[in-house]
Amino acid sequence: MRSILASHSSFAAFGLFWGTWGAALPALRDASQVGGAGLGTALLFVGLAGLPAMLLTGRAVDRHGARIAGPLLVALAVSGVLIAVLARDLPTLVVGMALVGAASGAADVAANALAGLAEQRSGGRVITVSHGVFSSAVVVGSLGTGALRATGAGVSTVFAAAGALMTVAGVVAFLLGDGPPTASPARQDRRRHGLRLVLPFVAVGLVGALGFAAENAHQSWSAIILADELGAAVGITAIAPAIFALFAALTRFGVGFSTLIPTGVLLVGGAITGVLGTLIVSVGQNVPVVLGGLALAAIGTSVLYPTLLSRATRDVPADQRGRATSVVASTSYLGFVLGPVYVGLLSGAVGLRGAMVGVALLVAAFALLAPAVTRDREHAVAPEPTAEGVPATR
Repeated sequence: MRSILASHSSFAAFGLFWGTWGAALPALRDASQVGGAGLGTALLFVGLAGLPAMLLTGRAVDRHGARIAGPLLVALAVSGVLIAVLARDLPTLVVGMALVGAASGAADVAANALAGLAEQRSGGRVITVSHGVFSSAVVVGSLGTGALRATGAGVSTVFAAAGALMTVAGVVAFLLGDGPPTASPARQDRRRHGLRLVLPFVAVGLVGALGFAAENAHQSWSAIILADELGAAVGITAIAPAIFALFAALTRFGVGFSTLIPTGVLLVGGAITGVLGTLIVSVGQNVPVVLGGLALAAIGTSVLYPTLLSRATRDVPADQRGRATSVVASTSYLGFVLGPVYVGLLSGAVGLRGAMVGVALLVAAFALLAPAVTRDREHAVAPEPTAEGVPATR
């Protein structure tokens, strides 16, 4: 129970930050006196700094325990305050984006490792529920930022308020999270065969990137679809990403609190649902139909990455979980970064509706590949030897 609470606290803090970030980004742009091109350039440094941080954090988790998610979340909170205070031109904005990216990437890996350990112990779908907590916290952070800004609060005040709540959650995660793991008997053997054991996780991460790309494409482009394709007013377009986040959260909670649906069904069924929802978005001729398609797409895509990560890492020993999680998370993160870019490039060639068909193809590819990479991953994990040297059965 302690580790489950630590996991949920970590994802609450993580979601609160990104909800605040999304709502405060226009104010950061204005304070830095940059245009759209400058902001786009600066945002690239979030991903550029995040990827190496994700890879390095795995070893830190294996050495010091997944509870380091707590301090890393506090570091993320501090990075938000720093960029709000210091970003006044493009160079300082770039530095701030890099700090946010590094702290976010590191916290992402540690939080997922914390959730994986809690799931391994409890037998429940802790990873999926924690991702539901994340989605809910994104909505809270976004609405809270809007409310504070409406009262005249500056962006520094907004990040300070979010940072205070994140610090409390980070302390909870550190106090209740797992400390340094005990090395398993097979650790030296796994080191000798490290490449053979890492490659299946890379394969899982590449498939996860397909799901992440589709999810972030919807989150990033849904408001633009309503505006450009249907001519919806500004107040209506803002509903689109909120609808997506809301249904993603509800689905993750529903799936996470129930173990009745097999993971294989979730992977393939979720992808099929995501394809149908995305195709509805691509052909919808009015706002209600497109919002309905977005809700369906959220229901389908929201379970893909958490379920994939859960299935791929469920038998990984505690002293190897950090590195396994970092490989899957950092590889999957490529999809999160490139998904919106993919839609932008396709829309230039075949229009925005055609680009959404391209997103549906990504989800269809996930449905075809996910069963194969998780099956290969299961075969790659050797049973842990017992004290007598005989492999234990699971």
